[in-house]
Amino acid sequence: MKVKRFFTSVLAISSVLAVAALPGEGMAETLKFSTPTPPPHIMTKGANRIAEGLNKASGGEIKVKVHPLNQLGNIPTVLSLLRSGALELAMAPAGDLARMDEAFYAWGLPYLFESVEEAGKAIQTPAARKILDRLESQGLVGLGYVFPGQRHVLSTFPLNSTDDLKSKKVRAFPNQAFETWWSEVGAAPTALPLPEIAPSLMTGVLDAVDVDLDIVVGLKFHKHAPHLALTNHMSFAGVILASKKWWDSLSDERRAMIREQISETESWAVGEQARAEVSNLEKLKADGVTVSDVDTAEFRAIGKKVRDAFLKRDPLIEEFYSQVTE
Repeated sequence: MKVKRFFTSVLAISSVLAVAALPGEGMAETLKFSTPTPPPHIMTKGANRIAEGLNKASGGEIKVKVHPLNQLGNIPTVLSLLRSGALELAMAPAGDLARMDEAFYAWGLPYLFESVEEAGKAIQTPAARKILDRLESQGLVGLGYVFPGQRHVLSTFPLNSTDDLKSKKVRAFPNQAFETWWSEVGAAPTALPLPEIAPSLMTGVLDAVDVDLDIVVGLKFHKHAPHLALTNHMSFAGVILASKKWWDSLSDERRAMIREQISETESWAVGEQARAEVSNLEKLKADGVTVSDVDTAEFRAIGKKVRDAFLKRDPLIEEFYSQVTE
């Protein structure tokens, strides 16, 4: 009987210790935050900004470890980890999320925005928030946006018009908006992961890259493709995501703290990236890149055709476009 009471007591103590060992509010915890970009890129810098802000706001209770450049897996793997609750936070390109919900194509409409500042203002539209809300049905929580900058063309050859791109192999972001855009231009859109772009430019597998300047500077693609055409043809949105499973376990106070920090980071990132657009261009010119301001009239005419087609994909895209253009 004494032995039975002894084992009962041991089990009870073990249960208490097990519960105490679980991370929770009021206790220090380390969250994981995945980004697909290198450390100098605004998506990773934004994640670090959120991490620092949460650590300070929580008095050290919340620590966030940022894992850049897909250290925890590619985007499909990261989304799976978020759904399971094995990962708490991540950044993902809106272009990837468009495969789950076509409303995210709204951010890739050609020539919708002329600058990072314009894209940043669109964050405040009701439709932009509705697009984020759609993610809950996917086991994700959309918390905000970060903009890596406008898209341009980096190439191994001088680019002066759309004719120069005919049949050229252009690394395009792997979704239908980008593929349609480059097909309409007359190029051959080619999907390759980031680590394969530099060697593909060097070996001639690629002729050009559809890219933002943060990525060019961060991964030094210009060492193999020294011509930059400022086409400014699309914006590119990074989406700040949380695991719904994890998010639902938080108190209202903890959620409010996280949302406040993300809202601050959204505003900070717009100004930070606007400055980076200028400094990145200066760095590339200093490093020997030939920069050309191409006549974008032909590009814009093609962009309108692509934009009109994608507006019909989802009523929320039309709603977003209407609010932005108003």
